[in-house]
Amino acid sequence: MKLLELGVLVLICFTTNSNSTLFESDSCYSFGSGNVFPGGARKIEHNLQFTKAMISKPAPKWEATAVVSGEITQLKLSSFKGKYLVFFFYPLDFTFVCPTEILAFSERIEEFRKLNTEVVACSVDSHFTHLAWINTPRKEGGLGKINIPLLSDLTHSIAKDYGVYLEDLGHTLRGLFIIDDKGVLRQITMNDLPVGRSVDETLRLVQAFQYTDKHGEVCPAGWRPGQDTIIPNPEEKRKYFEKVSNN
Repeated sequence: MKLLELGVLVLICFTTNSNSTLFESDSCYSFGSGNVFPGGARKIEHNLQFTKAMISKPAPKWEATAVVSGEITQLKLSSFKGKYLVFFFYPLDFTFVCPTEILAFSERIEEFRKLNTEVVACSVDSHFTHLAWINTPRKEGGLGKINIPLLSDLTHSIAKDYGVYLEDLGHTLRGLFIIDDKGVLRQITMNDLPVGRSVDETLRLVQAFQYTDKHGEVCPAGWRPGQDTIIPNPEEKRKYFEKVSNN
């Protein structure tokens, strides 16, 4: 009987401590129900098998309201046919990492346009919220004037098609998609919530895909314009590795 009482006491203590730790952990990761702090996505399930976005297949079509150059307008994927498109999702307006990403892409948009490439950012916020964020000065946490569209996915349908929607949180992962000039999806990256993306790496990937489109050669790891590529056959591959091993 004493052993039974001791076991019950241990179980109660363990349960109490576990619940306390869980509560403390949860409170650290939640901010205004947005869950955009580290660990926010850890508590929910995210299943890529439901995505319609597949590499080397046509990108899922979308049409929605956006803010473009400070004006509310309709925007659709088919409008970018004939150009490359960097299409990226961010969790929420008026947050923390998100404005740094949007401003970074916006400030370097001309580098993308020299590559016949446009950039569109998308979140689950309304176009009115997008506009309010743009009209808020940067020193107050706003965006100010930006050079890329902000697309509104208020129904979450676009985010679900692209496999980035976090159902339990009501917003998305940091998903980035490179779509080529034929509307085919060439690259997907997804970040957990606390870490932003690299404009330099995105530019490099666009340059690499465009090079392979034009020349039919393949780009090794870390390739940048002007560096050696590989002609994909056994003899030419050998020549490439002989050359780099001698450098």
